[in-house]
Amino acid sequence: MQKAKLTLAVLTLATALPMLQGCFPAVVGGAAVGVMSAHDRRSTGTQTDDEATEWKAKLKVPDQYKETAHVNFTSYNRRVLITGEVPNDEAKAAIESQVRMIDGVREVYNEMGIGPVSSLGSRSTDSFIDSKVKARLVDSNQISANHIKVVTERAIVHLMGIVNDREAKVAVGVARTTSGVKKVVNLMEIVSEDDTRRIDSQTLGSRNPPPANAPVETR
Repeated sequence: MQKAKLTLAVLTLATALPMLQGCFPAVVGGAAVGVMSAHDRRSTGTQTDDEATEWKAKLKVPDQYKETAHVNFTSYNRRVLITGEVPNDEAKAAIESQVRMIDGVREVYNEMGIGPVSSLGSRSTDSFIDSKVKARLVDSNQISANHIKVVTERAIVHLMGIVNDREAKVAVGVARTTSGVKKVVNLMEIVSEDDTRRIDSQTLGSRNPPPANAPVETR
């Protein structure tokens, strides 16, 4: 129980860091990004492309909807998830159309809701749900939380990532049994276990291997 509380506290702090980034030296954020990047199953180039896609998508929201819509873009392995709230179906379709025109985008998942923009309280709750799901993924000891992208909007949890079937089932099971979650949307890319082992091996191989454990001699 104590371990779970500690894990949740750390991940909650990590969720809050983007809002506090002006108070911390840039080197801290850089170090954190470097660690996450090293355990990501996407190539470094794809990670960079995904970040660029998210910025391009934000700039493509039509002017007439910028004041009446709350839209978030999450790109993972060149597949873009659009979440948030828009005033009508026309706005929903227009924003999706703009995102589909971005070079390199393979797929678009339009999960925006129709209605008023969410309150700050609702967004805070979503961030807390994110933290709980990530903490429970860590505590499950069955899957690396770095392989799963968790995006929560209106208590609906969207899961993205490159995983094998076993990992996908674990992630969905954890998310759907987390308190406060209303629904889980599974957007993960499923590959074979051989593929995940190969990808992980290539990722670890790009870094210096950890030093071997010192031998123990019992007398």
